[in-house]
Amino acid sequence: MTRVLQSGRVEPQSGSVRSAVVFLHGYGANGADLLGLAQPLAEHLPDTLFLAPDAPEACAGAPMGFQWFPIPWIDGSSQEEAEAGMARAAEDLNAYLDGVMIDNDLLPEQVVLFGFSQGTMIALHVAPRREDPVAGIVAFSGRLLAPDLLPDEVQSRMPILLVHGDQDDVVPVQSLPEAAEALQRAEFTDVFAHVMKGTAHGIAPDGLGVALAFMRDHCGL
Repeated sequence: MTRVLQSGRVEPQSGSVRSAVVFLHGYGANGADLLGLAQPLAEHLPDTLFLAPDAPEACAGAPMGFQWFPIPWIDGSSQEEAEAGMARAAEDLNAYLDGVMIDNDLLPEQVVLFGFSQGTMIALHVAPRREDPVAGIVAFSGRLLAPDLLPDEVQSRMPILLVHGDQDDVVPVQSLPEAAEALQRAEFTDVFAHVMKGTAHGIAPDGLGVALAFMRDHCGL
């Protein structure tokens, strides 16, 4: 049974919904953590609805926050529990995305997933396994999980932007080239990358600017 994801939203400045950006937050955070990014993006994307769901589970490692799935080396869960959590979260996110498209009369190619850290991990796991490609994925400071499974399980391919800080001490910056290589092995042809200089585990202004350009140039927003 899928769990309903509670979601914050910022309406399009134009008043007309022609696209949507879905923010997927990191481990121990919540949707509001990323929804603030809508403000600097909205003036450049006036027809875009911004949505930011809370992940489906309370986070053991951060009691006031949420998680998409357990992380064994942080919360002491088993690898089996982490994988089962990922599978449940994938179902939840797929149901959420389907609802967003129905409720707002949008097609998959009008929806961008914008992930940070664990939110990037769930975005890179879920979107390629959906039947119809979304407009694109903006993937900050995360990694591609189970890269060896992707070539056999991919259902759709979309443009992907990988962004990472070179001073990240939470998810190593090496995760970016590893993800890029795995995506290319799975025959993704539109994979872009940007390294934020002097940036730790976060989103720097230059990274956000690159993300905006990517959404406009490659995702049709």
